[in-house]
Amino acid sequence: MLHEQIKNGIKEAMMAKDSVRLETYRGMLASFTNELVSKNRKPNEMLADEEALVVITRLSKQRKDSIEQFRKGNREDLVKEEQAQLAILETYLPKLMDKSEIEKIALLKKDQLGISDGTEKGALMSALMKDLRGKADGAVVKEVVDSLF
Repeated sequence: MLHEQIKNGIKEAMMAKDSVRLETYRGMLASFTNELVSKNRKPNEMLADEEALVVITRLSKQRKDSIEQFRKGNREDLVKEEQAQLAILETYLPKLMDKSEIEKIALLKKDQLGISDGTEKGALMSALMKDLRGKADGAVVKEVVDSLF
């Protein structure tokens, strides 16, 4: 289970005196606890792997947003720190589809739904996200859908 792996990772990071890994794991564990509490469950319960992946994906997106904002503010020191944490988070996430794979699926789905103009972009986007949830980055899917019209 991912939840247990993270707990064990904290111990390993402490022993190795790896502050970046330790901070990342502690943040993940805190987010797991917050997720449990938000779902009216006891904080000492364990999240299922699917739930843990949702939380880790959310944390990953937060890191990407932070990196973008820190770059705009010329804070390269903070960018490096966020990138290090993002790299750790991404080791727990499944590999996402690349743009060419998404384009093939989008074209098939467009034909399957009989969508011919841009007014139905939302329907295509919705259908694709339903099929590709957890397998593709939503921003890339949106980019592909926009390019089809």
